[in-house]
Amino acid sequence: MEKLVITGPTPLRGDVKISGAKNAAVAIIPATILINGICTIENLPNISDVKTYCEILESLGVKVTWINRHTVQIDSRKITSSTASLELTRKFRASYYLIGSLLGRCGRAEVGLPGGCNLGPRPIDQHIKGFESLGAHVDVSSGNITATCEKLKANSIYMDIVSVGATMNVMLASVLAEGTTTIDNAAKEPHIVDLANFLNTMGADIRGAGTDVIKVNGVKELKGNATYSIVPDQIEAGTFMLAAIASKGDITIHNCITKHLEPIIAKILEMGGNVDANGDHVRVWWSKRTTKANVKTLPYPGFPTDLQSQMGVCLAMSSGTSIINESIWESRFQYTQELNKMGAKITTSGKTAVFEGVEYLYGAPVNATDLRAGAALIIAGTSASGKTEVFNLHHIDRGYENIEEKFRKLGAKIERVKYTEE
Repeated sequence: MEKLVITGPTPLRGDVKISGAKNAAVAIIPATILINGICTIENLPNISDVKTYCEILESLGVKVTWINRHTVQIDSRKITSSTASLELTRKFRASYYLIGSLLGRCGRAEVGLPGGCNLGPRPIDQHIKGFESLGAHVDVSSGNITATCEKLKANSIYMDIVSVGATMNVMLASVLAEGTTTIDNAAKEPHIVDLANFLNTMGADIRGAGTDVIKVNGVKELKGNATYSIVPDQIEAGTFMLAAIASKGDITIHNCITKHLEPIIAKILEMGGNVDANGDHVRVWWSKRTTKANVKTLPYPGFPTDLQSQMGVCLAMSSGTSIINESIWESRFQYTQELNKMGAKITTSGKTAVFEGVEYLYGAPVNATDLRAGAALIIAGTSASGKTEVFNLHHIDRGYENIEEKFRKLGAKIERVKYTEE
């Protein structure tokens, strides 16, 4: 077992380079199943979700060759199975993208019900609706999802709710379908655009990604034989932006797309922080105690739910009373119990949390309840007086590459240590 031991407070200062987007990578890797050829993917984040996905592809007969820590060559010409490892697919949420990819390529997919962070009920009914609209039969039983089809045929599909996962899964399934598929009320996140750009690079014909109407003109084959670089991770960039504010520091974040960061920039400025966004980098620094703010998480281009807990750390130490309304996941406030162990004054009711700002936090043993909560607790540890121990690191390692080293280079006193669970 491992834990992070952080000694604070430490104002974080310096430069940090952002990795490739986790949320794009976990859709693009299964998308390679659709390609009857070889492709190279660059700027991959070296995280556990990516490594698990590559292991799953290999079990399906795909040849995966790592060129370096962030570049992989994938040869999908000889797929031998449409049944993914149930043990591996149950480890993380994004494994459901295998369904759309395998359906499109093989006409059949069997995948374990996806796992990942416990953020409350996350039904896949919109995914199933999309697959069935394209002509597939879907059966969910005994913890597995099995989808089959004779031949996928294009259709017009209206998403009852804005769903990132369902939008991307239907895109994957419809790339090789006959005719033109229209996805109405589609999600618009940057990683959806990145997936569409990747598929188009490999020979697909997808238009409208980034808007609420996406049209997929089915093609007969994706041949690949091309190289694609993953978009920078807006959530990792936002994590370090908020770390600068919470720790009373000064951080310049490199390899980011500032357009994707506009909702975070707006809230930091509203709170009294300082931001200088310029091209592919953004500097964020603290000059005075930040003030209260109200935040509501929304689909892109609204404030992202994946930065809600990191923002919560900032609001916990801002003057006045702040409110966060979580409109995406009903169990995203589990981290507030851990912050309260560190001296925060947060009360929650349903999808609303009220933050009574305190001047400082103090170190305590805390548990990462999900991926983004883990990052928030690291930020809290660098900002708090004394020693903080963060447990359940498997959540953090799913989505952040070598996170303690990046914090250490900014001045944080942070170490990953082994321990024996009593």
